[in-house]
Amino acid sequence: MKILLTEHMEDRMKRRGLLIEEIMDVIKYPDAINKRHGKLFIRKRLVRGTVEVCCERIENNIKILTVYWI
Repeated sequence: MKILLTEHMEDRMKRRGLLIEEIMDVIKYPDAINKRHGKLFIRKRLVRGTVEVCCERIENNIKILTVYWI
C-alpha cells in the first residue's frame, strides 16, 4: 500500500508544526478510525496532542487530504 501526499496536506502539516514521521505514526497505529462522507478520519494521541488525518482510499493506496490538531 502506498501513501500519497497532497500539496495541501504538506502545506497544512508545515503550518501546524507536524512532522511526516508523526503523520505516518497516526496512519500505521491509529487510536480511532471513523468514516464520514466517503473519507477516512484517522486519529491518534501523540505526546504533543491529538492529531487527525483526513484521507481517502483509492484502490490499495491512501491519499492524505489534510491533517490537523484536535
